[in-house]
Amino acid sequence: MEQHGMIRETGTIHAENIGGIEETTVEFSPGVTILEGRNATNRTSFLQAVMAALGSENVSIKGDADEASVELTLGDETYTRTLSRRSGTIVSDGEPYLEDPTLADLFAFLLESNEARRAVAASDDLRELIMRPVDTDAIHSEIDRLVEKRRDLERELDEIDDLKGELPGLEEKRTQLTQEIEAKKDELAEKEAELQEADADVEETREEKSALEDKLDELRSKRKQLDDIRYDLETERESLEALNREQQELEDEQADLPEAPVGEISEIESEISRLREQKQTLETEVSELQSVIGFNEEMLEDADTGALETLSGGSTEDVTEQLLPSDDVTCWTCGSEVEKQQIESTIDQLRQVSRTKFDDVNELDDEIDDLNEKKKSLQQSQRERDRIERRLSDLEREIERSENTIDELQTRREEITDEIETVEAEVEELENEDYSAILDLHKEANQIEYELGKLENDLERVESRIEEIEERIAQADDIEAQRDEIKAEIEDLRTKIEQIEENAVEEFNEHMDTVLEMLGYANLDRIWIERVERDVREGRRKVTKSVFELHVIRTSTSGAAYEDTVDHLSESEREVTGLIFALAGYLAHEVYDDVPFMLLDSLEAIDSERIATLVDYLTEYTGYLLVALLPEDAAALSDEYERVTEI
Repeated sequence: MEQHGMIRETGTIHAENIGGIEETTVEFSPGVTILEGRNATNRTSFLQAVMAALGSENVSIKGDADEASVELTLGDETYTRTLSRRSGTIVSDGEPYLEDPTLADLFAFLLESNEARRAVAASDDLRELIMRPVDTDAIHSEIDRLVEKRRDLERELDEIDDLKGELPGLEEKRTQLTQEIEAKKDELAEKEAELQEADADVEETREEKSALEDKLDELRSKRKQLDDIRYDLETERESLEALNREQQELEDEQADLPEAPVGEISEIESEISRLREQKQTLETEVSELQSVIGFNEEMLEDADTGALETLSGGSTEDVTEQLLPSDDVTCWTCGSEVEKQQIESTIDQLRQVSRTKFDDVNELDDEIDDLNEKKKSLQQSQRERDRIERRLSDLEREIERSENTIDELQTRREEITDEIETVEAEVEELENEDYSAILDLHKEANQIEYELGKLENDLERVESRIEEIEERIAQADDIEAQRDEIKAEIEDLRTKIEQIEENAVEEFNEHMDTVLEMLGYANLDRIWIERVERDVREGRRKVTKSVFELHVIRTSTSGAAYEDTVDHLSESEREVTGLIFALAGYLAHEVYDDVPFMLLDSLEAIDSERIATLVDYLTEYTGYLLVALLPEDAAALSDEYERVTEI
């Protein structure tokens, strides 16, 4: 299988005061590196040093030290990390490989206490573990933003559709106006012909005629101004009516929005911050407890191993004496003789405390999720409220401007009406009975010219409106393309979570089938995950969520297949299943793009041959696979793999 662009440089780790390590420098090559040795030989501590350099917080400082440091060199690049005890907590500094180690902690650093690895045996929520690194709040916020943008584009398209409906009437109006203009031009030509004939019959005083024509021109101009004002006034009133309607709709929408208590979002954020700090403290305590438990287990095992070695090297009399029951061991902390059962009891108590604290961490996760959901809902309402308030503020200014414009137009209309009456009176004074016929012709021609001008102005407005609508319609394709693109983005975001879930299930089922076939467990046919939808309660409401159900299929002695439970899996089967689940998360989240390491520890529950097969399989998915193994298990692996025996 092709590897995923892994780094292929020789690496060096220099660590001080990490776990049980006082100081060490270890070099390793790309591919598989086997950390071979008995328990309590700092192999797990070395893996913690690697984790620290890569960015993990799940690291412990040597018991008798207040500071620890680690340096990782890969080719020409160097990554550093320092750890210090301060006020009962461990504070880190430096420039590690990863800025955010969440994915690696869950799916690449597969030590005994790894949560993904233990999830199967502990019957944990497998789906929650897979989806934990996904920032669903950010995805939902981006969906909300894109949905609002899509609504704006759809409103634009609706407006364009309305404009399309307006276009046929405007085109019909343009045709009608064009015909009326042609008819009015013909009428004006006839009137001008009459005037020419009348001018030939009557010798008119040029000064009187000129003065009258000037007044008639002025009258025509005034009437045109009045018509323009009437049109503007009608348009402005329609605009004001539309603004008032929108204002009323927004006020109704605003009234329907729930009231947001002042400062509630800040209070929620403060509570989330407090809970996260509490969770971090608990996680640190769990990590330290796991280190203590692991150390004591190794020491207890070493005590048993030491006793067996002493047995094999003593005299017959010594052997007889040593075979007598003895439950006393030397305490490695105080040096006194204590009962082994007492130490085991203490370790069990520590395990119980660890489990309790881990349960507390899960409860805090649930509280944080609920608060984030509430915060998101409040923020969405606040964004909608802010949008409405901004638009209402804009509408108030637009309404005020429109009302002022209407007042100004009405005042101007009254002024022009008075001016027209004055000019009409002046025209009457200039009329002379001797020239009344020809003056009537001039007035009629003037009126026709005014009407022609009015028709031409109307046509100009109609053509301008048609051009405006056609330009707007021409934008429809681009707007539709934007809307479709945003719609696709929304769909991608909505399916992103589902795709990760499906990929994880697919990866697990595919690799589980392959590994089970390679490992050859008796009467174990298949272990697979089914992704199902279930109604679950979140607070006071029910929501539909995905759930990962783990199925175990076995074959009876008669050859019939039946479904078993996880509880009936052997320790070896559980360990393998947990590792494959972690691998599924590693691949589904493409962790190999972030960190080219995978770390393995505590594989004793799996037999040597199967460990060898599993390591061979996993090496295809990471640049560096560091595995801590007992000598007898390491012997089953290929001699080509690099071995580290001194740390």
